[in-house]
Amino acid sequence: MASGSSNLAVRVAYGSLVVGILVLALKGYAAWATGSIALFSDALESVVNVVTAIVALIAVRLAARPADASLPYGYYKAEYFSAVVIGIFIAVAALLIFREAYYGFINPREFKLDPLGLSVSVLATGINAGWAWWLSRRGREEQSPALVADGRHLWTDVVSTLGVLIGVLLAAATGFVQLDAILAALVGLAILWSGWELIKQSVIGLMDVAVEPKLLNQIREIISANADGALEAHDIRTRQAGAMTFIDFHLVVPGTMSVEAAHAICDGIELKLREAVERAQITIHVEPENKAKHSGIVVV
Repeated sequence: MASGSSNLAVRVAYGSLVVGILVLALKGYAAWATGSIALFSDALESVVNVVTAIVALIAVRLAARPADASLPYGYYKAEYFSAVVIGIFIAVAALLIFREAYYGFINPREFKLDPLGLSVSVLATGINAGWAWWLSRRGREEQSPALVADGRHLWTDVVSTLGVLIGVLLAAATGFVQLDAILAALVGLAILWSGWELIKQSVIGLMDVAVEPKLLNQIREIISANADGALEAHDIRTRQAGAMTFIDFHLVVPGTMSVEAAHAICDGIELKLREAVERAQITIHVEPENKAKHSGIVVV
């Protein structure tokens, strides 16, 4: 990850932590003022938000470290591990919420529509919504799985909080007090699903997933258009590791071509590839024409 980009990602991660603590305090007050199990569950989810923000911050800082002798390909995958950890914390929070919802349904208790408490919850939701939008946008721009994961979870939090607020008002209007516990359980289901999606996508990232087909086609076109003098390119492979894209392939050149000329072709291809894929690690294996497979890219 480039220095400027990594610094921005770290600042965004710090911002997530500050926002998470603020929202937790607001939601905690709302739960205390109303006595609502659903709002308590919503506040419990914000505890997870703070934990995930801390994990994301650690991961982003680690991913920004340069490659060294022990990890020559860099620390980029640290963000995938963080997303798995975030998913696990989300699952634990969901189980705690289910517990509270169960006891709340068996032994329903009255809650009050405290105007200040509800207003504070609305304010916390507004802050979360604004930050979730900003976080998701920055995470995509910086190609940061940790920030994208954190932003996606916050969007789930925003939606579930809105549902809780509407449900609490309905429970008070209808007198069906157990609706409060039912809403808490629904919050648990929502964040449990969010945790599952994060873990699934992170595991895919750890498995060295290839780039999107559209980008792969673009890479193939760039190689073909900028390998004048070569004969063929084959065994083109890509993998995504956080913000870094790894590209490697075999380039077949005439057997009589000098090393200097072959190297110049490689430099030209790398230059164009880096213009299209900003954070790319490119490895080109130069081979003589007898190694041609006649199944890759025919250079034009």
